[in-house]
Amino acid sequence: MDTITENTLRAIRFERPDYIPVVFWINPACWHHYPTDVLLELMADHNVLFPDFDAESKPQVELAPFERAGAPYTDAWGCVWQTTDDGITGAVTGHPLADWTDFEGFVPPDPEVTNGVMCIDWVAAKDRIVSATDANHYAGSLEHGHAFQRLSYLRGYENLLLDMADNEPRLRRLIEIVEAFNAEIVRHYLDCSVAMMRYPEDLGMQVGPMLSPDNFRSYIKPMYERLMAPAREAGCLAHMHSDGDIRDLVADIAISGVDALNLQDLVNGIDWIAANLKGKVCIDIDIDRQQITRFGTPEQIDDLVREEVEKLGSPQGGLMMIYGLYPGVPIENAKAVTDAMERYSGFYT
Repeated sequence: MDTITENTLRAIRFERPDYIPVVFWINPACWHHYPTDVLLELMADHNVLFPDFDAESKPQVELAPFERAGAPYTDAWGCVWQTTDDGITGAVTGHPLADWTDFEGFVPPDPEVTNGVMCIDWVAAKDRIVSATDANHYAGSLEHGHAFQRLSYLRGYENLLLDMADNEPRLRRLIEIVEAFNAEIVRHYLDCSVAMMRYPEDLGMQVGPMLSPDNFRSYIKPMYERLMAPAREAGCLAHMHSDGDIRDLVADIAISGVDALNLQDLVNGIDWIAANLKGKVCIDIDIDRQQITRFGTPEQIDDLVREEVEKLGSPQGGLMMIYGLYPGVPIENAKAVTDAMERYSGFYT
């Protein structure tokens, strides 16, 4: 559970925020790929992005169990995760339902004690919000990969696509199990009176989505709609995230009840995003991590961020920006991103 600012809520609601909300996220692996003092200096020099930075204490990097190299992790669903670099989220290499013969004895996790990958204490979570001075500024979240990806973790990606093509009846039963689990997670967060629910997972590849639009509409979209409906009924904002090219799915995602959509810029196209989403949902743009910020110049980075603000932004709101720093990006380019994000966050003020 994380906090969100009043300015962010206003941006999502198109209520003229004071500035464009900007987030610069440092992947945990960066702390052993870059000199620590370089990252600390980057944070110290950018107060808008790191308002709570304390120069006297190094940030504590806590790895999730699925981010630990050489230590396979079995989550609450029985899926096995492995990674080769501390801090980088692993891939699922063990699928407990790869063979449908294991389905009849399958026992899903208990949403009273876990979100699917990590343990969660709902009493403590609710107490934390109730006792907070900004109790109406919290966001809850389903696990990343809560629907389509969870099905692929359980069955394996190729098996899942074949199930959809074959209209496998057991897949419908498995979807009911996954959805029921997620519905309880959503209910718990709504009981905590969160202001926003996050629904994150990845649906896109480098070109096109990971499943056909028809299969998305048949199998996944109904899950989204049913999981988002209670949030909307409670007056809670719905935030959706997906990496990759999701242009073929965006129309269906948008009408599922999404208030804010976090999607990648260049793989979907800035002009396409502007034409299809601007003014309809809040665009939480994920700034390129593959091309310009990795291999371009600081000047090109500045041009990219400015272009996105000019084409996607508005004084009324409807634009947020996030960048994830991963190993391999030249530190001067990382600095160019932070400089540009801070510079253009006030573009409409």
